[in-house]
Amino acid sequence: MKKSVLFGLVMCFLMIFNVQGQTVLGKWKTIDDETGQAKSIVEIYEKSGKIYGKIIDIINPKKRKDLCVKCSDEDKNAPILGLIIIKGLVKDGDEYNGGKILDPLKGEQYKCFITLDEKDKLKVRGFIGVSLFGRTQYWYRVK
Repeated sequence: MKKSVLFGLVMCFLMIFNVQGQTVLGKWKTIDDETGQAKSIVEIYEKSGKIYGKIIDIINPKKRKDLCVKCSDEDKNAPILGLIIIKGLVKDGDEYNGGKILDPLKGEQYKCFITLDEKDKLKVRGFIGVSLFGRTQYWYRVK
């Protein structure tokens, strides 16, 4: 009897720690929609209670010096490497939303939500107006 109670408590603690360890924060590999190839590494971090994502590496060495020529405002002609592409998401249950995501190739900003699809798989949805009109990407955690 004591062994099964102890085993149950240990399992509960393991599950709690496993759930708490699952977070959107960290480094994520982005995948090109058209080629299916790895494109960049985005670091997702928290600042002042909101979630942001910054491009910290570009996989293709020939594109590392590319500029965001189609962007507007302060991002116009900024280097894509180092660009903050996710801005101002807030936690809403299991989802982070209420912010924007930038597509540096098109220079367009979209509403955005992100959520963990699996422990190491992030669902990233950018859309215009309502979530129905947009596209979803899956990013993979860099270990």
